[in-house]
Amino acid sequence: MQDFFNNISRYPRYLISFTLGVFMSAFSPLMPLFQRPVTAIATIAVLIAAFASLAFTLRAMLGLGAV
Repeated sequence: MQDFFNNISRYPRYLISFTLGVFMSAFSPLMPLFQRPVTAIATIAVLIAAFASLAFTLRAMLGLGAV
């Protein structure tokens, strides 16, 4: 039974490392764009616009509030 709990206790560490790996592989191609201020501002604006578009689309599809 002790082996079972030792095995279960490893899952949170795996989840954290997996999540960090996904974020690092997703954002590492964007890091060179932050070297110059002009591209950094444009990159941030595109990310905010994409998030807002996704949020508005999901709110409209799910009927969560006035759009």
